[in-house]
Amino acid sequence: MKVLVINAGSSSLKFQLIDMETEEVIAKGICEEIGGKSGFKLKVPGREDYKVAADMPTHAEALKLVLSSLVDEKIGVIKSTSEIGAVGHRVLHGGDKLSGSVLVTDEVKAIIEECCDLGPLHNPANLKGIVECEKIMSVPQVAVFDTGFHQTMPDYTYMYALPYEYYEKYKIRRYGFHGTSHRYVSERAIAMLGKPAAECKVVTCHLGNGASFAAVDGGKCFDTSMGVTPLEGIMMGTRCGSIDPAIIPYLMRKGELTTADDIDKMMNKKSGMLGISGKTSDNQEIGKLAEAGDERAVLIEKMYAHQITKFVGSYVAAMGGADAIVFTGGIGENAGSYRAKVCEKLAFLGITIDAEKNKVRGEEIEISTPDSKVKVFVIPTNEELVIARDTKAIVEAL
Repeated sequence: MKVLVINAGSSSLKFQLIDMETEEVIAKGICEEIGGKSGFKLKVPGREDYKVAADMPTHAEALKLVLSSLVDEKIGVIKSTSEIGAVGHRVLHGGDKLSGSVLVTDEVKAIIEECCDLGPLHNPANLKGIVECEKIMSVPQVAVFDTGFHQTMPDYTYMYALPYEYYEKYKIRRYGFHGTSHRYVSERAIAMLGKPAAECKVVTCHLGNGASFAAVDGGKCFDTSMGVTPLEGIMMGTRCGSIDPAIIPYLMRKGELTTADDIDKMMNKKSGMLGISGKTSDNQEIGKLAEAGDERAVLIEKMYAHQITKFVGSYVAAMGGADAIVFTGGIGENAGSYRAKVCEKLAFLGITIDAEKNKVRGEEIEISTPDSKVKVFVIPTNEELVIARDTKAIVEAL
């Protein structure tokens, strides 16, 4: 079976075509700036990348371009779209009604729409991708939720100490995100540990422009750092992460913020690394600035390493120990300096890492030494493969 994985954003559409017999990516690409000066990129292993400007006013045109390219005589990889057995969709928020990957039905689409208030930037686009696929392709569609992996959390880790009526009326609780990533890397870590999942305690660190942590106990999520939305937790590229909530009414009284949109834009788009640096949200650029002596960039690196250490340490304590710590995501997989700083602070847990192995970028590897009491892994994430696997399993069970 070949599975087409779709990740529809507000102005983009990423895709991968995966052969589930071998789990190899046949082709992948992206439609960028849909509704604007659109561009299309197609990557096929062993070939030169194909790039072209294209007219894509809506996601419908973008999806049609993806499908026509996949079957094109010159740049395509399949003879007919009939070779695609199913489509798996990444969906941000499933609320508390959808705790796992599901076959798309009218009821499922209604729930995704209900969750648009909880995921206003992502859910509408995710739903749009599903609807357009249904119009063009008569194959099963499967929704895989970023929140799904975290729905095993006990109530005492997902509840907020707000009036209980807000949970009853609006379902305000911790949901967590990056679930497909945390699931993939925790499963790989358990396999690398060589022990039954039930005996493993793993802390997973997904560090990129968006960043989150998960405490995985017995193969199941016990706690995670993101909350109702992806804003909570560690500082990120443009997101502030967890702050004193009283800061918001204080700034409103000072006249800095006047509307809910002002607050949302400040915390999600103007904060984090961008807010501190005043220049960039790109971690690589911040690294260059820090090397050149930029004081704010140096501050960011210290803040980031400190916050990572706090979250990892708190999750180890909450689980009563840890067998492994995993670094993944663009920063986690490539920034050995952060891994070294965090592990140095956590040396009291008996963690030691191999400095040479820690130089590795983007490869699956154990960077801890043989005598380290807690294993430390770098594991490149593969969220698309998780989506494809779930899609295949659900479709084959029909």
